[in-house]
Amino acid sequence: MPSFFGYRRENGRVGVRNHVIILPLDDLSNAASEAVANNIKGTLAIPHPYGRLQFGADLDLHFRTLIGTGANPNVAAVVVIGIEPGWTKRVVDGIKATGKPVQGFAIEGNGDISTIAAASRAAKDFVHWASELVRSEADIRDLWVSVKCGESDTTSGLASNPTVGDFIDKVDALGATTCFGETSELTGAEAVCATRAANPAVGEKFLKTWSDYNDFILANKTNDLSESQPTKGNIEGGLTTIEEKAFGNFQKIGKKARYVDVLEPAQAPTKGAGLYFMDTSSAAAECVTLQAAAGFAVHLFPTGQGNVIGNPILPVIKITANPRTVRTMGEHVDHDVSGILRRELTLDAAGDQLIALTLRTANGRLTAAEVLGHREFVLTKLYRSA
Repeated sequence: MPSFFGYRRENGRVGVRNHVIILPLDDLSNAASEAVANNIKGTLAIPHPYGRLQFGADLDLHFRTLIGTGANPNVAAVVVIGIEPGWTKRVVDGIKATGKPVQGFAIEGNGDISTIAAASRAAKDFVHWASELVRSEADIRDLWVSVKCGESDTTSGLASNPTVGDFIDKVDALGATTCFGETSELTGAEAVCATRAANPAVGEKFLKTWSDYNDFILANKTNDLSESQPTKGNIEGGLTTIEEKAFGNFQKIGKKARYVDVLEPAQAPTKGAGLYFMDTSSAAAECVTLQAAAGFAVHLFPTGQGNVIGNPILPVIKITANPRTVRTMGEHVDHDVSGILRRELTLDAAGDQLIALTLRTANGRLTAAEVLGHREFVLTKLYRSA
């Protein structure tokens, strides 16, 4: 059984990083959050543009994403800053349910300077506490891995995505928890994707999710995804239709694994180990943000023509099979599988190498995106604000 060394959290989950984050509830609290992170070294602010006058499912998703981000096992402790105390407390209470250290501060009635001072003191104490936490051994059943591809081209479907699929098949058999998404990018392969569900009920749930997305497109007065799916970059890379892109995308879940449930955006899995589908945007930063908020600790990102996406709390491992991308954007690549196309590397060996690299990352190896400072955090917004 493969193992790694991670941080076992209060709720039993195992993280691969040990962040103390400063989490703004809303856009108005970004400045104070960044000021605290500037004051207290060893903390990480996560600014974002939303948080006021949302409603219904959009508001629920906003809270689910923020609470899930703070609850992620890669986070040791959280300072939450909001403009007013009620909603700030809602995020604090959600994170506190995991047993994780968390403290909230409201700017309203206090002002920035007073709030920043109080939050900085709390953050300093959290950093001291987190710095003494020690990694312990965990097996691969404690590892949650999400996957998404970006800037896809013909090499994606031929080699880098199948490498991830080989990884999924192998770790699924060992009891890991994994997740794929990108609802729109499965268009054209949706019927085949439905057959990969663990049972017909889950397959129908997937088809309803996919159909609801298409109904949304039609409701917004367009009948196609021109210039969005496939993107101009996809077309330049040889993917001329969404169907071609979809079947290449579909290679990421391998040939044997079957997904056990369909998740809402940022929803944590509840049915035990296995592969899950999450209803997400195909936009890289949005998708990875939602998967991190669902509790995934490592992310695999195959790319064709090169995508630089990272995440504040989730290490993103880049895989490519495009020799030009390796040559021109090599600083962004963690795993070069272009040898598959030259018949110098087998898919089985590439998958084994990716498992080894993922465990090294779980043990503390920094990914290219982490070293280069990519911390893209983008909330999904469903509706216009009230």
